[in-house]
Amino acid sequence: MFEAVEELIGEQADLEKKLADPSVHADQANARKLNKRYAELTPIVSTYRSWKQTGDDIETAREFAADDPDFAAEVKVLEKQREEITERLRLLLVPRDPSDDKDVLLEIKAGAGGDESALFAGDLLRMYLRYAERVGWKTEIIDSTESELGGYKDVQVAVKTKGGNGATEPGQGVWARMKYEGGVHRVQRVPSTESQGRIHTSAAGVLVTPEAEEVDVEIHANDLRIDVYRSSGPGGQSVNTTDSAVRITHLPTGVVASCQNEKSQLQNKEQAMRILRSRLLAAAQEAAEQEASDVRRSQVRTVDRSEKIRTYNFPENRISDHRVGFKAYNLDQVLDGDLDAVIQACVDADSAAKLAAA
Repeated sequence: MFEAVEELIGEQADLEKKLADPSVHADQANARKLNKRYAELTPIVSTYRSWKQTGDDIETAREFAADDPDFAAEVKVLEKQREEITERLRLLLVPRDPSDDKDVLLEIKAGAGGDESALFAGDLLRMYLRYAERVGWKTEIIDSTESELGGYKDVQVAVKTKGGNGATEPGQGVWARMKYEGGVHRVQRVPSTESQGRIHTSAAGVLVTPEAEEVDVEIHANDLRIDVYRSSGPGGQSVNTTDSAVRITHLPTGVVASCQNEKSQLQNKEQAMRILRSRLLAAAQEAAEQEASDVRRSQVRTVDRSEKIRTYNFPENRISDHRVGFKAYNLDQVLDGDLDAVIQACVDADSAAKLAAA
């Protein structure tokens, strides 16, 4: 498995020469691309060198131990170090998701369960906003449709690292962790509207897509149909006397994005274009890569309770992720944004599956 690292060392050396050439930085987009790849290779190369050095140290210590038994303990210490470095290197060589450094657009949609589902969608929104606050991400509600009881029929949120679109460290973008949230989330609890104290089951759907930059997707103006209309609030009543809401349809694919939250038509158009660009990027990745297609299909197909990825059981204060078998009894804390353990279980299972396939 580690034979390929020699090629990566050569690639990094070549990148170092290119980045030292001032003419390369005349093309900022290309320079960013080269710098990003160099940053990806650096931890692999440095870990591999530590792995080789530790192997040499073990051989030397064994030679000394043949004449002096006191060196036997040193051999064991070095062998343990090499095992740890080997595992670290194996993890670094797991194929990376090319979108891991990206920010995301998160959409939460109420599904089966009526008003209770919309209230649960509001709970999920709060959970993700609190989680983003805990890890230092920025959030921005792009578009939303509230329900009459205070929840959300549909809400779209941009989640970003502090530096904007893209992580400061390779693989540390929002997508690297939030991609596991896509799917149907089921809730079991006694709704506030229930007078008999019966437990109800409802569901909300979460769709996560990496946010695209303008360079990721080429969109021609002639391929767009832009409709404007008056924004509406709960129950469908008009909340704006001007046609400020915007709906954009990408004619070649039929992909639609809309926004009505901003006061001006121009602002709503800009936000709708952000959503459209990210949806087209996700569609392009889906068509190009089977792996991306599998990830996408594992998210929301229909917001139906039978396709659940996770259950939030209020009477037992239990949260269960059905994909990886994770279960914990701290639902109140999770809903307050303490999502790390839940997401890490998915990250670990994904890494284990990739290592097994390598």
